[in-house]
Amino acid sequence: MTTQQERNYRCTVEATIAVAGGKWKPLIIYYLLTGTKRFGELRKLIGGVTQRSLTLQLRELEAHGIISREIFAEVPPRVEYSLTELGFTLEPVLDTMKRWGDTYIFWQQRDDK
Repeated sequence: MTTQQERNYRCTVEATIAVAGGKWKPLIIYYLLTGTKRFGELRKLIGGVTQRSLTLQLRELEAHGIISREIFAEVPPRVEYSLTELGFTLEPVLDTMKRWGDTYIFWQQRDDK
């Protein structure tokens, strides 16, 4: 998944956004911080994400080494996703985003009164 062009980031923020940015990736990472999840669990927790979008985002995160996917030889097959050691290094980033989101919602509610 990583191409030579992706390695030539102009700044480190660009690298962070390329790997963990977008509409669904931060939510996937956020929910995996609490532990291993199956595909259906993630889809339910995130809400509004299509099966195709979630699949693509999971594949990209796996290719970047942020999550790992374990396939169990069962019928029907069971697949579980979890954060890698590198994936857990995004926890402070997501905590900061959560705190900022809390503040933003507070200000929005305050201004609506």
